[in-house]
This record gives sequence, structure tokens and C-alpha cells, in this order.
Amino acid sequence: MFSLYRYMRAVRLGVKNLTLHKARSALTMLGIIFGVSSVIAMLAIGEGASYEAQQAIIRLGSTNLIINAVKPPEDKEVSGTANSFALEYGLTYDDLKRLAGSIPGVARVLPMRRIRSEAAYSSRKAQCTVVGTLPIYPEILNETITMGRFFTMMEEARLDNVCVLSAGVARKLFTFQNPLEEAVKIDSNVFRVVGVIGDIRRGPLNRDRAPAGQSFEDEIFVPLATARALFGEVTTRRTAGSYSAERVELHRIVIRTTGVAAVESAARTVESMLTHFHDKHDYELTVPLRLLRQAEETKRIFNIVLGSIAAISLLVGGIGIMNIMLATVTERTREIGIRRALGAKKRDIVSQFLVETLVLSVGGGIIGVGLGLVIPLVVSHLTDIKTIVTPWSLFLAFGISALVGVVFG
Repeated sequence: MFSLYRYMRAVRLGVKNLTLHKARSALTMLGIIFGVSSVIAMLAIGEGASYEAQQAIIRLGSTNLIINAVKPPEDKEVSGTANSFALEYGLTYDDLKRLAGSIPGVARVLPMRRIRSEAAYSSRKAQCTVVGTLPIYPEILNETITMGRFFTMMEEARLDNVCVLSAGVARKLFTFQNPLEEAVKIDSNVFRVVGVIGDIRRGPLNRDRAPAGQSFEDEIFVPLATARALFGEVTTRRTAGSYSAERVELHRIVIRTTGVAAVESAARTVESMLTHFHDKHDYELTVPLRLLRQAEETKRIFNIVLGSIAAISLLVGGIGIMNIMLATVTERTREIGIRRALGAKKRDIVSQFLVETLVLSVGGGIIGVGLGLVIPLVVSHLTDIKTIVTPWSLFLAFGISALVGVVFG
């Protein structure tokens, strides 16, 4: 009881001594306040950036493998007359059959073919990418149909002219009306709209244009068989006096494995198979699971770097406390001598000044935590950058501020 009374008395005395020099105490606390708030804010920004990167990868599917057709860098664009041959590269329907039938651990295979075109409805037009694919597209790539439905296997088999719009194309062509069951003209072909991917009422989806490939804002999805029949497999470009053509059967194949445990072995088998059947390296294999692991490691390193940089502010604040306490002890030498002459022990003198440093550091830490919670909200509001304040960052920043007060005091 006596010990508790003595500590309470020391705290009251410490606070009283600090209030005698309000401006000096406030300025000393500023270093701790800004240090704690910067630690929390920088970790929140880093956590938010890491979260968005990981979510983009997760949306691709941690059990998926994604193969993209890539034009070999050593190949030059073939130009000449209209009778010139087309440059061939990329993924083929034979690749699709091999992947679907002979790779252990493969559950489903989704092919895609992309054609740049122009869509029109009434007097409105929009540049778009026609994506020929299968009805399992939303399931494999975790897409959400917000209006209508996706096309069916029956429509795929019948080569029906049906399409599903991305939200971006739907907003451009159907600003004030429901696009379902309307007719959209793509080149010289007319398609019936059966669904929309993404929320047509909101702004851009802001999807990452990673090589692994979430949907873009300008896509129109049609049955693969329909796309093959209507648009063919040769893409041509004509300019004044020149002609060029490229033949790509499939631009992307997404493989869903039987589980996370099968991803690595399936990736090695797929890589081996593609290397065997492709003389030139005209493909790119992306493994989202590997990207996710890399993102987690990057997040850890990023947090360490940001935390270290922000901790320098706390170090500067600690040096400020040390300098102030040094000046305080020097100017209160007579008081210390009188207290010692009256019987005060050395530990009583030390505890008094230690209490003052703790009041400065803990008080600054509490204010800094409050400021650290506000700054990320302001950053998110002004810049659209996602920030996430984690409980451990609050405890870490406050704990360091208290430690700084003890050590430097």
C-alpha cells in the first residue's frame, strides 16, 4: 500500500513538474506523436497495398494455372500482299486436348480467344475485345453475373449469336436502359445480350491487368464455337500499301487443378508438355499460387522497411526526450541536492525523472495512436488508396514509444 502511494505521488509530482514548462513539454511530445502516428500510417498503407495485390491474385484462383499466348520476340511481323502467309504462334486446340486429357491433377480446362472489334447499339459505339470462351468461364475465374446469365452449353453447341457484356461496355452502349435481350452489332454480326458481368450502375471495376488475366472493362463474351465460326482464327491489319496477318487459335487457357496440393506438380507437367510441342517459346505460364506466396513475402519485407523508416521518427523523438531531461536535470541540480540532504534516496530521484519521461512518451504515444488512426482514413478519402490499420501495428507503435521513453529517459 505504501509502495503504491509512493508511485502515485511520484506520478503527480512528475506531471506537476512538466506542467510548469507546458510549451517545452508539448514540443518534446511532438517527436513521439509524429513517430507513433507515422509508424501506424505507413504500416496501414503498406498493409492496404499488399491486401489489394493479394486479392487480385486470389481472384485468379489459387488452384488455377493460366497459360497465355505470347508472340515470340525473335519473330518479326509479316507484311506483304494479301496473298502472304499469316504468322502462326500461340496456343492451339491440340494443346487444349492434351491438357484436358493427359495431365494428372487437372480438373477442368477453360480456353479463350480474343478479337479486337467494335460493338454498336443504335447510334452508340464502343471499342471492345470479343472473348470466345466456354460457359464455365464465371466458375473458373470467380466472376459474378450481375444481370441475366452466362450463355449455356446448348448455345455453345448450336453456335448461337448470344453474348455477355462487361459492365464497361454495358455502360457505354446502354446508359439508361436494360441491355438484356437487346441486339448488339459486332462488326457485321448481330448478337443477343443475355447477361452482364460487373455492376453496370457503378464506376470502373479497376481490375488489375495482370498477365494472368481478370476480365477487362471492354470485353464481350461469346461462345467459343460461335467466335471461331464468325471471326475465324486469322487477325489481319491493313494500312496504305501493306498487309499483315497473324493466326492464333487460342490466346489463353486456364487450368483448374484438383486442389492446392496438385498445383506445383501440374505446373511442372504443363511446362514440360508445352516445351515439347512448341518449338518456339510462344506461351507464358502463370501460377497464381506462386504469385500469392511472393506477394506474402513482399508484404513482410515491405512492412519491415516501412516500419524501420517510421521508427526513425521515434528515435528522433527519443533523442528529444533525452536532451530535454538532460537540460531538466542540469537546471534542477539544487532541488536534487536539497532532496538528497533531506533523506531522499538515489532511486527516488531516478524514479521521479523516469516518471516524467514516461508521462511524455506514453502521453505522446496515446495522442500518436489517435492521429495514426485518422491519417489512413484521410489518405483513403483523398487518394482512393486502400489502407488497413491492424491491431498489432497499434500495440507495436505504442509499445515502442513507451520503450523509447524508458531507455532515453
